[in-house]
Amino acid sequence: MLKHLFLLMFRKEYTKKPFGQKFKEYRHLIRESLAGSDQDFTSMRLGEAIFLLAVPMVLEMIMESVFAIADIFFVSRLGSDAVAAVGLTESMMTLVYALAVGFSAGTTAMVSRRIGEKNPEAASRAAAQAILSVIIISVLLAIPGVLYSYELLRLMGASHELAAANHGYTKIMFAGNIVIMLLFVINAAFRSAGDAALSMRVLLIANGINILLDPLLIFGLGPVPALGIEGAAIATNIGRGFAVVFQFYVLFRGKMRIKLRLRHFIPDLAIQITLIRLSIGGILQNIIATASWIIMVRIVSVFGSAAVAGYTIGIRIIIFALLPSWGLSNAAATLVGQNLGAGRPDRASRAAWITGFTNMVLLGIVSLVFIMFPGMFIKLFITDPEVLRYGITCLQIVSAGFLFYAMGMVMTQSLNGAGDTYTPTLLNFICFWLIEIPLAYFLAIKMGYEVEGVYYAIVVAESTLTLMGIYVFNRGRWKLKKV
Repeated sequence: MLKHLFLLMFRKEYTKKPFGQKFKEYRHLIRESLAGSDQDFTSMRLGEAIFLLAVPMVLEMIMESVFAIADIFFVSRLGSDAVAAVGLTESMMTLVYALAVGFSAGTTAMVSRRIGEKNPEAASRAAAQAILSVIIISVLLAIPGVLYSYELLRLMGASHELAAANHGYTKIMFAGNIVIMLLFVINAAFRSAGDAALSMRVLLIANGINILLDPLLIFGLGPVPALGIEGAAIATNIGRGFAVVFQFYVLFRGKMRIKLRLRHFIPDLAIQITLIRLSIGGILQNIIATASWIIMVRIVSVFGSAAVAGYTIGIRIIIFALLPSWGLSNAAATLVGQNLGAGRPDRASRAAWITGFTNMVLLGIVSLVFIMFPGMFIKLFITDPEVLRYGITCLQIVSAGFLFYAMGMVMTQSLNGAGDTYTPTLLNFICFWLIEIPLAYFLAIKMGYEVEGVYYAIVVAESTLTLMGIYVFNRGRWKLKKV
């Protein structure tokens, strides 16, 4: 399978060249992908285009997942209540991520299409309008999160003791949601313009600062006081904040495809309407998925803090494995958008299928490792026997569906990249609200499977989403979308 996939990506050139020459070319491609490429991705060999975009995007998503892993790694030293508080907060913060990812989808569709049309000025204006929108939204989101952090944790099922001791983490995370929104949207503009290596560097800065500050602020050192769980939130926001400053520096001073000027921030009603129309679909599909996530955590919380902590750690590890695959999916979205802009819909379709099969191979390997050796990963974060048991079960059951998730996320992102953000919204509604939530409640509460019922429901819903996504993508109506 790998051989045929490779041949599909690189075609006859693969068999015609001697090994030494091929090795030099691959090494050059890796260097170019990490340094940044100024090639036209709509005209070069498709396999090379996918490779040049996917490598930095995969690394970017790995570094994005490091945020979640690093925080939970250090916070787990504070006990299961602290881990549960992070899990409950993150379940609420996913609403912020949903908005950020939604606007990222709209930004990707517009910027990649304009780049494919060879109109970088219009691409820059679209990026600026997206930035303007998320700044306003993030301020509105921060207010209730800061004022009602304790009440929000209680609403999520936390005990009075847990909420009282840990709501400071929730308050700080909501207060700093602006850096999350900007980080996502600006990186989406970079990626969709083809400057994927730049997005990777931004996350490298954010992660480096976060990893250095996490233990320092959580546990204290010398004159620096131990801030506990609040230190994790402060470290994360400082790391992301420095990354956003770097993003703006590059946007205004850099030499990339997207070059912003103050004139680009003058409100443009036509662009805003198009951006909002595209983003609403992306926002809704993510809010639907996020709302189901919150309800799933609420169902798990019925079985106690240990169940929530085990579920949180297990899902964090799964996210760590899936986010690189989202990097591949983002590469597909960029290529779909740019090739549609260049008037090459068949090439856009082939890019999505190649990326999807590549993703299946990679996630299939990860799935086997998680199923065979789950305890090895959970023990990195916590040794509490009860939490460990819940986490191992989560990892084994949910990762069993990785092959489906791999193709599904590529199909969804490809539709978003084409500007068809409403079809994935409908698919998410059916699979998460009409299938996942009722099935999780039925299996966990009514049938007595407890948290295992929640895990089984996740696998069923995600697999159904993939099958429906393949069917819709195959119909090809996304090729006719105007952006």
